[in-house]
Amino acid sequence: MMGRRPLLGGTAMLLGFAAIPAVEAQTPPSSPPTRLRGAIAAIDGKTATIATREGTSVPVKLADDWAVMLVSPLAMTDIKQGSFVGIASLKGPDGTLNALEVLVFPEAARGSNEGHYPWDLQPESLMTNATVSTVASTGDGQTLTLDYKGGSQTIKVKPGTPIVTFAPGDRADAKVGAKVFLGAAKAADGSLTAARLLVGKDGLTPPM
Repeated sequence: MMGRRPLLGGTAMLLGFAAIPAVEAQTPPSSPPTRLRGAIAAIDGKTATIATREGTSVPVKLADDWAVMLVSPLAMTDIKQGSFVGIASLKGPDGTLNALEVLVFPEAARGSNEGHYPWDLQPESLMTNATVSTVASTGDGQTLTLDYKGGSQTIKVKPGTPIVTFAPGDRADAKVGAKVFLGAAKAADGSLTAARLLVGKDGLTPPM
């Protein structure tokens, strides 16, 4: 898998989906949180240590009301006209945007961080949070037209591209070994604090 105040902290979903403005981890680059991708190496309810994909070990303080969102898999057929999605993509040699992952937001999160901007999933990757206006089947996947305030993008989604959504989770899901993605606020002393952890369901690696 951005404009208004994020929900995670990107990408919060508080209890249920009642107040999801967006995953803080999935916010525009103007005021980005510190994004971490990896697995929980240790957690005691107050601090989570993240073994990051870069090979570092990063302690993150957990807010008093910290919560969990599960990242659950979907199928290509779950992407429909009218869906609000967050798509990380890379531009190919011919200028075509190719999806790296697709996040189908729950309806309560519609409009979260809407727009098109740089992303850090891979070098030169982009993020588009927008509404699907058209879905066209091709010989090797789907081509989606995404509309957002001030613009539109066309992104190709090939078979095998990770497609996920959010579902309410429980603190018990944030256990050692769980794959996570989170956006943390950095204090003046360099310490990190997170209010939400995005945890992959059943061992899934959050693809955003």
